[in-house]
Amino acid sequence: MKTSESKFCSCLYFTTNALARKVEKLAVESWKKIGLAPSHAYLLKLVIDEPGMQAGVLAEQLQLTPSTITRLIEKLEEKKLVTRVTEGKTTNVFPTQKAKEMKPQIKQCIEEFHEKYVKILGKEESKQFIQNMNIMADKL
Repeated sequence: MKTSESKFCSCLYFTTNALARKVEKLAVESWKKIGLAPSHAYLLKLVIDEPGMQAGVLAEQLQLTPSTITRLIEKLEEKKLVTRVTEGKTTNVFPTQKAKEMKPQIKQCIEEFHEKYVKILGKEESKQFIQNMNIMADKL
């Protein structure tokens, strides 16, 4: 059934969650080849691009709670992709060499994900949709 045919199609909660599940499925397919969930991959990209980021900054950038960021970092530590260095109350996250070597693959996954949704939605529609979603998210 199409989301627009559901009894709850006029509900913001239902519609945004249905959309999120569909986007998540596309993203998971794109990231599967490097063995990372999308949330882990985007956190790793931030840390590779800016080594030494603090967990609080990662939480802000990824729009996730600090406890979720901690769990993501722990999983990436288990995979030997990041390390944490704590100085007093400050914890900085650094990519390992293994993670740095994954940078081209991460870039490729991001591009593949982008290509997938642009192919479905169209280039201009995708751009406008993302802009509108950002505006709405900021308002809420």
